[in-house]
Amino acid sequence: MRLRTYLLIAVLALAGFGAQLTAQKIASIDMERILSSITEYQEAQEQLDQLAATWQQEINQEYDAIKGMYNKHQAEQVLMSDDQRQASEQAIIDRETTVREMQRERFGPEGALFQRRQELVKPIQDAIYEAVEAYANQNGYDFVFDRAGSAGIIFSTDQYDKTDEILRSLKN
Repeated sequence: MRLRTYLLIAVLALAGFGAQLTAQKIASIDMERILSSITEYQEAQEQLDQLAATWQQEINQEYDAIKGMYNKHQAEQVLMSDDQRQASEQAIIDRETTVREMQRERFGPEGALFQRRQELVKPIQDAIYEAVEAYANQNGYDFVFDRAGSAGIIFSTDQYDKTDEILRSLKN
């Protein structure tokens, strides 16, 4: 009887262990290649780059103006009364604060550039992720890794690269 119990336990353990050994089906894609092949993404990225360059130029001009104010203050401070000197220093500080606030509003984590990126790029990314998810579900993949990203993949054979198939599904 004891031998039978041990044998039954061993068989059940092996069966359970065997169920755990089922192979996971994986694939990889190159997200950079997918994004670079989508015209709308390239146009959105170009628009964002132009907007950022314009805003950065405006901010740089403001900082140049502040530098001019500071240089003028330095040159004339010996001729100023204490009240004039304090007013001049406060004007420089106020303008600097305004420029920093403008910079934060435009380039900060919740700034206008981030919002604009969400408007332009997020729908494209969502469409790609939906295509990847549909492809994975349809073909029984358990994992899909991004070869281009920093997901920690050191090596991936082309056998598992499904980028072209995702690109085809996006074009349909």
